[in-house]
Amino acid sequence: MGLDDRKLAVLRAIVEDYVATQEPVGSKALVERHQLGVSPATVRNDMAVLEEEGYIRQPHTSAGRVPTDRGYRLFVDRLSRVKPLSPAERRAIERFLVGAVDLDDVVHRTVRLLAQLTRQVAVVQYPSLARSSVRHLELVPISTTRLMLVMIADTGRVEQRLVELPAPVPVEDVTDLRRLVNEKLVGTRLSDTPPLVQALVEEIRPGLRPAMTTLSTVLLETLVERHEERIALAGTANLTRGGLLDFQGSLRPILEALEEEVVLLKLIGEVEPSATRIRIGDENEIDNLRGASVVSTGYGPGATIVGGLGVLGPTRMDYPGTIATVRAVARYVGELLAQN
Repeated sequence: MGLDDRKLAVLRAIVEDYVATQEPVGSKALVERHQLGVSPATVRNDMAVLEEEGYIRQPHTSAGRVPTDRGYRLFVDRLSRVKPLSPAERRAIERFLVGAVDLDDVVHRTVRLLAQLTRQVAVVQYPSLARSSVRHLELVPISTTRLMLVMIADTGRVEQRLVELPAPVPVEDVTDLRRLVNEKLVGTRLSDTPPLVQALVEEIRPGLRPAMTTLSTVLLETLVERHEERIALAGTANLTRGGLLDFQGSLRPILEALEEEVVLLKLIGEVEPSATRIRIGDENEIDNLRGASVVSTGYGPGATIVGGLGVLGPTRMDYPGTIATVRAVARYVGELLAQN
């Protein structure tokens, strides 16, 4: 059965009131607080239909109703309007992020900012090396037989490895190795580098081949092998701000899920470009998060997505405000990465 505009207006009012007050919503309160243009009896009838259709439920014997996951989903898909951020909020985001000095600082500022603005748990994935390109490769001589290889990705992520050479290599030869690897690899997606690394070994002059062979092994480990993706988390204490009905009365399953990096990556790491993903309650694949909602999106320089970020909180969430904040912060972080 489809819902007419009046019933949809009643559902929107119930969601907005419940999110704001944390109290089950009754027909009398709806008529007093919203310009619905109908009597309390009509609103009660509409609420009965919404309950029958599974969009609201009665949590206990009070007259009030609260939205179900299905009700929130309809609200998000059809009834909510994303709240534009105020100029002051936009300036605050920009000021907070522009002061960052390196990638770690960007990530930690971003996760703290998201938690503060949304008053939810914020999660930010470090830029994924699998989606990054080589910006620069540095070879630093530590001794005649040992080098430090430093790889800087276009996202600002830095990886370093020790290279134990099979024989002493003069400093001028290290300079040659540095020039050759940069000429061949800079600007290449990390996932596309293996054939180019192999070509370096085949093309180099015979005297440097043993050193390049050893270096190529470490290069492949640095550029291609599976790296542990890293996650930053903030705002866990925000989970305790809710009412008794949030999280079905127990925070333990949520807290246990938040301790698992694999779970967090699943929540925010699988994002499509320019898409905002909203999972409400039972839509979450992870059992421990069936009482929560997750709003996530991808971020990166230009159209390139290098990581995900988002927030987790109760299903009783300010969806329009949260969606706007998550999108805005992702956009600013992407601009920051593009500039640097």
